[in-house]
Amino acid sequence: MITLGIDSGTQSTKCIALDNSTGKIVASASQSYGMVAGLPPGHLEQEPEEWLKAVDHCVRFCIGQLGKRKDDIRAIGVSGQQHGFVPLDKKNNVIRPAKLWCDTSTTEQCAQFEAEFGGAEELIKLSGNSMLPGYTAPKILWLKQHEPKNFKALKTVLLPHDYINFYLTGERTMEFGDASGTGLLDVRTKEWCKPLVDFIDEGLEECLPVPGSSRRAIGLLTDSLREDWGLAKSPVVSAGGGDNMTGAIGTGNVEPGVVTVSLGTSGTVYAYSSEPVVDPEGEVAAFCDSTDRWLPLVCTMNVTVATEQARKLFNWSHEEMDKHIAAAPAGAGGLFFLPYLNGERTPNLPLGKGVLYGLTPETMQPGHLARAVMEGATLGLAYGLNRFRQLGIEPAEIRLTGGGSQSAAWRQICADVFGVPTVCLQSAEGAALGAALQAAYAFAAAEGKPVRFRDLAKKHVKLDESTRCKPDDGNKETYARLLAKQSDLTKRLHAAGYL
Repeated sequence: MITLGIDSGTQSTKCIALDNSTGKIVASASQSYGMVAGLPPGHLEQEPEEWLKAVDHCVRFCIGQLGKRKDDIRAIGVSGQQHGFVPLDKKNNVIRPAKLWCDTSTTEQCAQFEAEFGGAEELIKLSGNSMLPGYTAPKILWLKQHEPKNFKALKTVLLPHDYINFYLTGERTMEFGDASGTGLLDVRTKEWCKPLVDFIDEGLEECLPVPGSSRRAIGLLTDSLREDWGLAKSPVVSAGGGDNMTGAIGTGNVEPGVVTVSLGTSGTVYAYSSEPVVDPEGEVAAFCDSTDRWLPLVCTMNVTVATEQARKLFNWSHEEMDKHIAAAPAGAGGLFFLPYLNGERTPNLPLGKGVLYGLTPETMQPGHLARAVMEGATLGLAYGLNRFRQLGIEPAEIRLTGGGSQSAAWRQICADVFGVPTVCLQSAEGAALGAALQAAYAFAAAEGKPVRFRDLAKKHVKLDESTRCKPDDGNKETYARLLAKQSDLTKRLHAAGYL
């Protein structure tokens, strides 16, 4: 049996074909795309049609690679970037481009939620989460206030992966995991939080699909796509999930003790929980996962965004950058970096800016600067990991994924900063693999032969032991001191109105 895993991200869509007998990825493809150009600062949008074109290209390419084995495809799973707002009209046409997770134009709408409900603490009591600019809810309110004609035409709210599922099956659905990232789901009950929904508009609930189990199959591939793709039989399409939720499945993060850290454009730290993990301070997002459990998560917005800026500044290859960073001392000689180039989500600084502190003649060197940037991005994630620990989540092993995990220097910095062994996966496609595994789960359930996610992960999620790094105890105190300084400087600059 073959299952397809589709991962529709901010920069590209990827598709893999997983042989469920051998655990091998037997075909893969990717297609990149860009943002809508010419928007004001803070506005980041994409045309959903670009995602569909990319999905079609990638699936066709994989089917071509499979040859005669294409008819072994039994199920498809879709992973998508979280929080994006795809508005459909009564004819199921997209009304306007999707506002993305990284769009920070909705700070005013978040403030309106806080004012209405008595602050972040009260919002957390209502739904389990505070209201952040990245979430879907303030984007919907923004549409109502800034584009009333478009809001009037709104009949269905979908998230990016839901829209791709709609393209594949004709079904308009939401599952618990990605729905929890809207900011409108009560993560304890897994139902829409009516006071929050009604605050946006009393008619909005009619536009929201009823959230359902992440374990189910939502339908079959439409006959038109099956014929276009040359398949003899329509595969099952699973509920899918947000990229972090499917990334958890694809990294084997389906039981306590394992924590995943993604070093991508943005950075995420997330863990499995059998119960809701609600942070009273709102720094850890209380999300549901895509196995019908929960996924406490911290997101930062500036990870490879920051390191790539540094690399391009000195015109280095990735290998050259690694050498310069490895040659610089831990702590970069006292130079450190607040990596808030695109604003920040954790801590919540949507208008934040990057800051270099500690420049001296000795530290104003390429290697020191690059290391400070990499350490700053990692310390931002460590801030979130420490919050996990305060909420009772103790990591025994951290599994690294995302483009940054390909750097040997960065892997060691992560181990030293986090104080926990780190390791990468043999497959770099965590979200796509997770989508393929969820599809396998849904297919087995539909066939009356249920399996466990834990067993699927043990069979298909393989660690790359050559990448394993153990913490250097000699650097522990250095990074603990730097993390304290980073947090203190952030608070002081924010209080003074500079961040």
